Amino acid sequence: MLEGCHYTRMKTLGNKEGRELTDLERAGCKTGHMAGSSGRIYRSWSGGRCRVLGGEEDDYCYHVMSRTCGGESLFGDEEKEAFRIIMQRMARFCGMKVLTYCVMDNHFHVLTRVPCRGAFLRRFEDREGEAPGAGEERLLGHLSVLYSKAYVGRVRKEIAWMRERGMDGDVEEFLGKYKKRFCDLSLFVKEVKERFSRWYNKKQGRRGTLWMDRFKSVLVEDGEALRTMAAYIDLNPVRAGLVEDPMDYRWCGYGEAVGGSRRARRGLCWVMGKPLDSWPENGSWYRCWLMGDGVEVKENKAYQVKARKGISPEKVEAELARGGELPLHVRLRKQVDYLTAGYILGTLDFVEGHYRRCRSKFGPQRGPRAKPLKWQAKDDAGKSGARLYSLRGRGSANPGPEG
Repeated sequence: MLEGCHYTRMKTLGNKEGRELTDLERAGCKTGHMAGSSGRIYRSWSGGRCRVLGGEEDDYCYHVMSRTCGGESLFGDEEKEAFRIIMQRMARFCGMKVLTYCVMDNHFHVLTRVPCRGAFLRRFEDREGEAPGAGEERLLGHLSVLYSKAYVGRVRKEIAWMRERGMDGDVEEFLGKYKKRFCDLSLFVKEVKERFSRWYNKKQGRRGTLWMDRFKSVLVEDGEALRTMAAYIDLNPVRAGLVEDPMDYRWCGYGEAVGGSRRARRGLCWVMGKPLDSWPENGSWYRCWLMGDGVEVKENKAYQVKARKGISPEKVEAELARGGELPLHVRLRKQVDYLTAGYILGTLDFVEGHYRRCRSKFGPQRGPRAKPLKWQAKDDAGKSGARLYSLRGRGSANPGPEG
């Protein structure tokens, strides 16, 4: 069976143009490419123990945390970005929704929503009025989130081979191994950690265990508990003294949302209980929540209060007075910061001109596809500003605010 194969050989691989892949491009590779092409650096999940969780009859939210062996600070910018890439791809495959997250130097936090498993699996069943096999075709299409086109093609051939021999029961068992991994928190986190470990060990030329132990998880109720947990996660870099404002930390959900990521914004809108695409109206509400929860605390021995790093009371007061609304120049700066590495940023003529000049650095199928930045539409006076466009690079440490 294809899913039983272990892809443990980790060679230096190139793309179709013969160019060696960067470390981040390897992190983004799909599983199961044909031998000699990019991507054959991971093994598939091979089973493991499951912990007792909330159940399968409804959506549940969990706070997940795991730490490196010995608490060593092993992760730099590139490692954090690779973890984010792997986490988001696995979340899409498993049906999880990452509400917010934070990747630190020696551990990570993820606040994720696990949907009702039964409802998720029904999308892969044949619907009334559809041709037989339509649901199975949707399942095979879903596999392309994680697996290469070549791998999915081999899955199709194996299914066809079994059907020709009347082995329909074996087909169901075969596809069931993929379905088993949907909406399962334990398998999701286990595979994220395994895949990242393989990428990290390959990059560093090391062997052995990367993580201290199995992950810790907390079942979190919707409402205030969920908002409190999200704020705790997004404030991690502030508490650690890495930044003074959570929006300045790239590898957390709030920093990504301020940077323009639709996916991150929708996750935080879910946390707030607001419509998923209402960030322009409600992002300031979440910022106020962060400010109030993240204010620094000074030690007071008389009341047995311990000191806690955080946001200065003066900054908190100023932000709350402004209603959490970020000025246009701050929003523009943060989103430009999010775009700078691996991008061309400027007017349409500028972007396309530099793309043509650097055409040889892109693959043969790549077109300019310059995208307008809608958030640049107006200035503080409400007048239309110069329209800016961006073009995504490859192998960047900052892959940009995609949804």
